[in-house]
Amino acid sequence: MGGETQLLRLKNGAQVALSEYGDPRGMPVFFFHGWPSSRTMAELTDDPAKNLGLRIISPDRPGIRDSHFQPNRTLLDWPPLLEEIVTHLQIDRFRILAVSGGAPYAYVSAWAMPERVEALAIVSGAVPIDGLEDRRGLLPIHRRMLALHDARPGLARFLFHVARPIASMRFPRRIRPLLLKILQPVDANVLRDSRAFEACFESARQAWRSSARGVMADAEIYANPWGFALEEVSVPVRLWHGTKDRTFAVRLAEKVAATLPNCEFRLIEGAGHYSLPIRHITEILADLTR
Repeated sequence: MGGETQLLRLKNGAQVALSEYGDPRGMPVFFFHGWPSSRTMAELTDDPAKNLGLRIISPDRPGIRDSHFQPNRTLLDWPPLLEEIVTHLQIDRFRILAVSGGAPYAYVSAWAMPERVEALAIVSGAVPIDGLEDRRGLLPIHRRMLALHDARPGLARFLFHVARPIASMRFPRRIRPLLLKILQPVDANVLRDSRAFEACFESARQAWRSSARGVMADAEIYANPWGFALEEVSVPVRLWHGTKDRTFAVRLAEKVAATLPNCEFRLIEGAGHYSLPIRHITEILADLTR
């Protein structure tokens, strides 16, 4: 189906956009995009999903790209929305692949819908931040954003609106090397591939297209209590993390793995936050659906 967009109408009248990749008749796997990102991040899965016989379904979260904004959204609002999507698509049971900021949405889906979610693959996944006393395991810019959110939440929201015109701008190809210089070499190297760059950076740019509110709502959900305990997620989890991930330090991922009651931890030597899902996507999908 190659990224064909579908616009679904929910019971409350809101619109949710999703794209599909891989084999349209294959085993269903939902893809939960990172932050800031959107549904076309799942382009990374298209070729391996076709080869493995997998149907990848990638929705935009509320307020992201083509999905309508949902005021006062919390993480616990996600499973009922996902259940509507699943019912509309006439899917009974499914698996979930979540990258980076998609991780909390995968965990809450498995917690709320264990009878439908068969397994999770969490790749370079976000960790619970609320109550995290030592934030040195987070990317410095995220630490600064959290500190500003804690001290002056109104200013933090204002800055998201200020950032939107720049964040939603499509930069010329000639300046891509400058953008990649802010990343560590292991991630910059894989993102020199045009298709990988588009999947990661173009999907991030498109996340801001509707407004800054959706991106900001996602950010605040990460900083707030998730509303459930990871210890209560009984669904099998494959937790993938790279030793060179600077966004979420390995020790934070190890703590999450130790908390989950049914987790297999895959620590990949030399992999970074971006290079892990790009270079190992075939292995990750095969492992999720074995």
